[in-house]
Amino acid sequence: MRLKKNDNVLVIAGKDKGKTGKVRYAYPRTDRVLVEGVNMIKRHSRAKGQAKQAGIIEREAPLHVSNLMLLCSKCNKPARIGSRELADGKSVRYCKSCNEVID
Repeated sequence: MRLKKNDNVLVIAGKDKGKTGKVRYAYPRTDRVLVEGVNMIKRHSRAKGQAKQAGIIEREAPLHVSNLMLLCSKCNKPARIGSRELADGKSVRYCKSCNEVID
């Protein structure tokens, strides 16, 4: 999976198309990520003693990575991502449009 925590992404498909946000959490096994403020769902919660109050809670749901594009910090555009090895053997991600290293 090419998206990592704290990446800025753009939603390219679905009900939140056009929104941007930061990746909060990545689920590599299912190819999904949790993005701040995107794909909000409502969950009904039951009261649990004095500490937790009953009501409708709005929270984010995971999105599939195919519906997202990384926003390149250098060219400020949604970009496809590639990976390459540097001279020291370290593998890094790079923007395919401006050819700049992201990591």
